[in-house]
Amino acid sequence: MLPRKTTEVIAEELINKIKDAKSQIDVGYQGTVLNIADGVAILSGLTNLKYSEMVEFENGKLGVAINLEQEQVGVIILGDYLDIKQGDTAKGTGRLLSIGVSEKLIGRVIDPLGNALDGKGSIKSDKFYPIEKIAPGVVKRSPVNTPVQTGIKAIDAMIPIGRGQRELLIGDRATGKTTVALDTIINQKGQNLICIYVAIGQKASRVAQVIDIFQKFAALEHTIVVAANASDPASLQYLAPYAGASIGEYFMDKGKDVLVVYDDLSKHAWAYRQISLILKRPSGREAYPGDVFYLHSRLLERACKISDKLGGGSLTALPIIETQAGDMSAYIPTNVISITDGQIYFEPDLFFAGIRPAINVGLSVSRVGGSAQIKAMKQVAGKLRLDIAQYRDLAAFAQFATDLDEKTKHQIERGVRIVELLKQNAFVPMPVEEQVVLLFAGTGGYLDQLEVARISQFENKFLDFMRTSHKSLLAKIKKEGKLTDETTEALKKITLEFIKSF
Repeated sequence: MLPRKTTEVIAEELINKIKDAKSQIDVGYQGTVLNIADGVAILSGLTNLKYSEMVEFENGKLGVAINLEQEQVGVIILGDYLDIKQGDTAKGTGRLLSIGVSEKLIGRVIDPLGNALDGKGSIKSDKFYPIEKIAPGVVKRSPVNTPVQTGIKAIDAMIPIGRGQRELLIGDRATGKTTVALDTIINQKGQNLICIYVAIGQKASRVAQVIDIFQKFAALEHTIVVAANASDPASLQYLAPYAGASIGEYFMDKGKDVLVVYDDLSKHAWAYRQISLILKRPSGREAYPGDVFYLHSRLLERACKISDKLGGGSLTALPIIETQAGDMSAYIPTNVISITDGQIYFEPDLFFAGIRPAINVGLSVSRVGGSAQIKAMKQVAGKLRLDIAQYRDLAAFAQFATDLDEKTKHQIERGVRIVELLKQNAFVPMPVEEQVVLLFAGTGGYLDQLEVARISQFENKFLDFMRTSHKSLLAKIKKEGKLTDETTEALKKITLEFIKSF
């Protein structure tokens, strides 16, 4: 027989070990990998897991739960999945998928998990924001009434974008959608607008080109690039736009204005379709899962202008969608058109005819409209949309007509000149006051006698003349934001004098 004291000590040790063992095992929070393919793992045993909760595998890799079934859980793996195999164990972390956010993100290139991709070292986070978040309700929002100046004459004049708006850029491949988005970001220098460029499923070389453009035009000082390249797993491409929105919400909650470009959501839908098919979710039209509309609506609804009581910040979204052979009635384009507050349609025929940006005015619309324009722009560009739409119709009709009446001829002549005036080279955004004086000359009929071939030359010389000799007038238009009777008279006089000498 062992001494009584020793038996008590052994019993106490055993009880302590059992207590420790109980605290280590958390029933329902430990599981096993049943199957893994293309970055998506099917696990059993994780019965207590929540949607969007992070899962840690035995080799330290992380995943996120997106499919909760009675017997098993579908998890997308974040990053490289090739060293996770069947039979590996995994456990729930109790933490929802989130991204580290801070002011230090500005000027950096990161992946959708917040890891630096630019070789400038890791980024210290102030706090974590969940990747998925319910959009602010109507009560928390205020009307969109402040413009986002894109610096592109055709857009600022006819399809204005407001802070807090969702404006879709849609068109075929290589028609200038990304160029317009980059121009808009470049034009925000000194405009108190933080920009986030989200590259989804693009070639790494293309993303490098975009970063190079930002550096060349000193736009990286107010821009964050979130990149999930074509070579990255579908899971990262799926998470990229939500990560961009979360970073934007961090700045919006601080009362700042943010612009997020999603380039592009067609590839985002492809990545989600890939994940859904591996998870054996039933597929519908064009093999997309039934909730593909919700995929984009819950993302784009997060764009808004917050009421002044809650800080007055805003998040503006510029999603990009690529169409196939101009088919705007395809599944994903119609979905996103119905979610957004308007669209800018880029037409291949216009692009190849040398009219750039190749914006089709008839199919483009901004549902915020004039409330996101300064008054001076409204004064000079009020009838511009209608004039161009009528000119396009008349020009098509005039091809078949032999003789036209004077009024129709005059309308076509002016239309040709205005279309020429609205042409703009890439990466040369124009301040709004310069746009106003140019459009004043165009819509006021001052260029009607000028040869069409000389419009571009007139634009450059006239702007140089205004910048050197009438700097104060430009400053006045910028400050007041409207054309007073006095300003209008001065502008008339200056324009007439310049055209005579020109």
